[in-house]
This record gives sequence, C-alpha cells and structure tokens, in this order.
Amino acid sequence: PLPPPFTHNDESDDDGDTDSLIKPSQSVHRQLSNATAHVPLTIPSSSTSINQIMKLAVLIALASGAQAFAPTTTSSNSALRMSEVPAEEVAEVAAPTVAPINGWVPDAAQPCYGLPGAISPLGFFDPLGFSNGELGTVKRLREAEIMHGRVSMAATLGYLIGESTPTITYGMDVHHTIANNQLPEVPGTVLFPFFLAINIAEAWRASAGWVEPGLGSLFELREKYYPGDIGFDPFGLKPKDAKEFANMQSKELSNGRLAMLAAAGMCVQEQINGQGILETLGF
Repeated sequence: PLPPPFTHNDESDDDGDTDSLIKPSQSVHRQLSNATAHVPLTIPSSSTSINQIMKLAVLIALASGAQAFAPTTTSSNSALRMSEVPAEEVAEVAAPTVAPINGWVPDAAQPCYGLPGAISPLGFFDPLGFSNGELGTVKRLREAEIMHGRVSMAATLGYLIGESTPTITYGMDVHHTIANNQLPEVPGTVLFPFFLAINIAEAWRASAGWVEPGLGSLFELREKYYPGDIGFDPFGLKPKDAKEFANMQSKELSNGRLAMLAAAGMCVQEQINGQGILETLGF
C-alpha cells in the first residue's frame, strides 16, 4: 500500500504557519513517481468512467449493425465454386416425354404434329394454313375431319339405298321421293328414334374425347384422347401396331374425304334435275 500522500509538519504547527500545515513530503513524491512508472493506466474518476462506458457501448452497437449488412464470404465463395464447376459435370434436365397415343407422339416439327393423313399424290395439302395452330387446335380440326368423313360415308350409302330399296316409310315401294325430299315426308314416330340414336352417339363421343365444361377452355379435347378414337370397335378391327394403325387411319381419312365430295355432289345433282342418283345414271 502507498503511504499517505500528505504528512503533518510539527514545526509549522508550532509556528502557526497555516500555509505549511499540509504539504507533500519528498518521500511521498518519490513513491508516487515509482508507482506511476510501473502502472500502465490510471484509474479514472466515476464520471469519466461512465462516459467512456457509454461511448464504448455506442461503438459496439454501431459495429454490430454494420456487420448485419456486410456481405458474407461464404456465399461469394460458394458462388465462385459453383461457377468453376465444368459444364460437363452439370446434369442436364431431361425434357418431359409425352406418352404415345395409339403409337402417335405429337411432334411440332412435322405437319399436323405427325398425325397421319398426308397421302399421295398431293401429300400434305393445306394451302390456307389451318394446321398452323397449337396442338389442341390441330387435334380438334382432325376430330372434325374424321367425324364429317364418317357421316359423309354413311350419307353416301343412304342416298343410294334410301332411294332404290323398299323402305317402311314408303310401304315397300321403290318408286318414291328422292333423298333430298325424304326427310320432311318421314313421320315423327320414325324420326324420333333416329334423332335419339344420334344424340346418344354424340353424348358418348363428347364424354370420351372432350373436357367437361368448367374444367377447361371451350372446345378442348382431352390430353390422352386420339382424334376419332371413341373406343367403339365391336369387330376388333383396330390394329395394335402403331404403323398399321396409322395406315388404317390414312385409309379412313381418304375414304371420308372422298365421301364428303360424293355426298355434296349427290345433293347438288338431285337439286338440279330432281331425279335420284341411280335414276340419273340410267338404272
């Protein structure tokens, strides 16, 4: 412990000298100088220490806030390491494949997305560019072509058979009205089951190939639906091989296209001369 910094001088007390009552002694000066030489820091007063603590706390708070916005070296290093990975080592993401439908896989690089029907001698014939739309539009147009072809094939037979064979409507008489004028003459009891059968067939086709109203856009076919394939094959004529199926599809399209022209020609011919088809040909 340090000696007291001040000492009492008896001689000055006796003389009554108040200026020399308290004075530092020389030994105390020597001890204080030696002590301060070995002590690196002096002990501050209470007010000074509080101010220094407050300043230190403010500096710590500012340093911690600035550190929150400083970029981390880990992310930059990781990004650098990712950029240094060779391209060959990065696994390529495979494109989603489409499940084939009757052996057909849509291909945007081919006409009509690869659907059959480009038959010689014309091949792919679309001068107005109807098949340049999206896949859903092309499928819907092919659906319409197949269904119109099937109806026209039935209509061609109906023109020939309805005009030249005995029917219940005309009392088994072959000399009856031409086909263009038969429908208004058919009684309602015969027309009702006829139209009922048409409605049932169309409802079946709609449920098999078309998206329900409210679940998609209007006139949208199902993704897994092949145009024209409603699942009706009572005689098992549908081939299982993809090439054979495409070949049969092309034949159906060819006959349907010819039947559409034939039915239109028959209708116009009867309107011109008022005679049946076979009668016009001399039969």
